[in-house]
Amino acid sequence: MNRRICLAGLICAMVLFMPMKNVIASGAKPTNQDLSTMVKQMTLDEKIGQMYVISSTGDDQQAQAAIRNYHLGGIALFGADFENQTRTRFRQKIAGLQKSAKIPLFIGTDQEGGEVSRLSQGQKLTNNRDFPAPQEVYQEKGLKGVTQETKQTAKILRDLGVNWNFAPVADVTQNKDSFIYARTLGKGYKKTGKYVGKVVETIRKQNVATSLKHFPGYGSTGDTHTGIAKTDRSLKDFKKNDFIPFKAGIDKGADSVMVSHIIISDVDPKLPASLSPKVHHLLRQELNFKKVIVSDDLSMGAIQDYSKQHKINTDVAAVKAGNDILLSSNYEDGIPAIKEAIQNKQIPEKNIDQSVYRILKMKRSLGMLKDSRSSSMYSQSKIKKVTAMVFMGIKNLFSNELS
Repeated sequence: MNRRICLAGLICAMVLFMPMKNVIASGAKPTNQDLSTMVKQMTLDEKIGQMYVISSTGDDQQAQAAIRNYHLGGIALFGADFENQTRTRFRQKIAGLQKSAKIPLFIGTDQEGGEVSRLSQGQKLTNNRDFPAPQEVYQEKGLKGVTQETKQTAKILRDLGVNWNFAPVADVTQNKDSFIYARTLGKGYKKTGKYVGKVVETIRKQNVATSLKHFPGYGSTGDTHTGIAKTDRSLKDFKKNDFIPFKAGIDKGADSVMVSHIIISDVDPKLPASLSPKVHHLLRQELNFKKVIVSDDLSMGAIQDYSKQHKINTDVAAVKAGNDILLSSNYEDGIPAIKEAIQNKQIPEKNIDQSVYRILKMKRSLGMLKDSRSSSMYSQSKIKKVTAMVFMGIKNLFSNELS
């Protein structure tokens, strides 16, 4: 009898812990099959949560609670998060956020250089370093200078625990009055394409993820931060010109592409690009992009105005369109709404699974899934089910012994 009890205990331990070991081998990156298994083992709430990258409000305790309770995939940091921080305090801040997550977080920020430079507010973190715009560096030092600046900046980000830079800007415009001009390289499509490809390569070598933005290209369209912006340019024109820098970045392994909020009349006259299945189809089919698609911030003026006019849930619309990740802090309302849309067959759950699989692949590429905490994805419901099966087996074993 004692032998059978010991055997039962051994079986119990093996059944309970082997599935976790199979999800993430000790110290090794998970295989594609491991990632598929991880997705299957996640609850619907866990999967939808992974699709959210929220904006930091500066309240770390609130952020940690949200990450923990809603299974969020990441957080985007802004200038205030870097301000008046020492390296030790900042790293502790990032460690606290990461500790609140079962699956390691994307820690993202907009570090383009020039007028969009979050690190510029963290002078204590960077020894009062300047972060000039790529256009300025290119004019003074050419592509070699831009590459050096990009490498140094990416190293700083990675050292601080930031693993995703929402850059480079792949937009092109010759209109110096355009709101986006100062953020572009200030050159034509081919030179911008060469620059984008080099920047993507350089950032990724520092183990920081990249994001090409803002697909399919702002051009001289208005600023969607403040309201709805439309363009009447033809799709043929976009394909011939604006797609060049995006294709160059994709060919060099860009981790993600950020979709803008402009309305392109020739493609989809009704929906902003970020909410348009037709625009996402172009990115997947025309540019053959297989990785993560991320919406631009859904709190921007263009989307807020559109939402009010058409009375829609923008998070649901963004998922329907084909975004894998939503830059949105509307998770409290958004996650239940997306879940309801799935249950009502408005969104196929397989689409969610595909998005989460891409997200996990991106996290794996950054070495984020080596950590043994990733095995905690083995859901509580699965553990309870297996535990019940084991105890039933033990009960039967004892019954047979007594009989």
